[in-house]
Amino acid sequence: MPKTQAGSPSVRALVVLAVIAGTALALDQFTKYLVVSNLPLGERVSVLGEVLYFQFVKNPGAAFSLAAGSTWIFSILATAVTIAILVFARKIRSIGWAVVFGLLLGGVLGNLSDRFFREPSFGLGHVIDFISTPWMMPAIYNVADICIVSSMGLFVILTLRGVNLDGTRTVAVKDDADAVPAGEKNGSSGETTRAAETPVSGPNHTAA
Repeated sequence: MPKTQAGSPSVRALVVLAVIAGTALALDQFTKYLVVSNLPLGERVSVLGEVLYFQFVKNPGAAFSLAAGSTWIFSILATAVTIAILVFARKIRSIGWAVVFGLLLGGVLGNLSDRFFREPSFGLGHVIDFISTPWMMPAIYNVADICIVSSMGLFVILTLRGVNLDGTRTVAVKDDADAVPAGEKNGSSGETTRAAETPVSGPNHTAA
C-alpha cells in the first residue's frame, strides 16, 4: 500500500502540539482555581438546568473518579505518558496528530499537576473535579478529562482515515485488472468476436 508524500515540517507540528498542550493545561488549571476559590466543597450548583451542574469534589482516583485510593499509581502512569509523548514528539509531522498529542499532553499534565502539588502530599494529591452531566454519565470530571477523551476520539478518526504520524497517508490501491470496468472488458471482447465472425467481402467475391 503506497503512501502519499510527507506533509508539514516537524517544527510546525511541534509548535501546534506545544500550543494545544499549553492552552489545555492553562484552561484546566484556571477553571480549577475558580472552582476552589468560589465553590464550597461538595456543593452542587445548577448551570443549565438538569443538563449541566458544577459540583466541587476532590478525586484521589483516575479520570471520572475511577479507582479511588490508587493515586500514586496514576501519578506514575501519567508521568510515563508525559515522557513518552515528549520522546515521540519529534517524529510527528501531521498537524492532526499534533493536536491529538497536544490535547493528551495538556490533559495529562493538568491532572498530574494536581497530584503533585495539591493536598494531601506530593504525588498523592487529589484531582479537582467539578463538571457534572448526570444525563450523560454519573461521574464528575474536569477540563483535563475532556481534553484526554477528545484526544482519544481524534485518535480513532485519524487511524481510520489512514493518517500516519509523519504526515503520510496510507491508501489502498486495486490491481490494474480490477481497475478496468467490467463493461469495457466485455465490450472489447464482444467486438473482437463479432469481427472474427464477419465474412470478408472482396472484389472477386460473388454471392452464391
